[in-house]
Amino acid sequence: MERTLSIIKPDAVAKGVIGKILDRFESNGLKIAATKKIQLTRSDAEAFYAIHAERPFFNDLVDFMISGPVVVSVLEGEKAMAKNRELMGATNPKEAEAGTIRADFAENIDANAVHGSDSVENAAIEIAFFFSEREIS
Repeated sequence: MERTLSIIKPDAVAKGVIGKILDRFESNGLKIAATKKIQLTRSDAEAFYAIHAERPFFNDLVDFMISGPVVVSVLEGEKAMAKNRELMGATNPKEAEAGTIRADFAENIDANAVHGSDSVENAAIEIAFFFSEREIS
């Protein structure tokens, strides 16, 4: 059983589509093993996205991620990481396939509705950033 992290970003939370996005996961065979709505602090966002610290978009990304609450979830299932990435669609919603989360709910490449782990190894790190093992069932 593989695990991955999903974040419903501030833009999608503000639109009131949390339930619709979570339903996409469950309707496609992913179990929601843990979920919570939180407000990231600047230091939270900077630490989580530290891998991008030298990139020109880093400060805008941090500002965006602290602009409102997010919903973080642990998704579980067979090939959960790949399945989540397929459901999310391309990072740029204009390039995302019809019916994907980003095609349906994202405005642009910056406000692109969701984050998903990009590898099984990163998923473990990202899950541990937000959840203790006892919070995951």
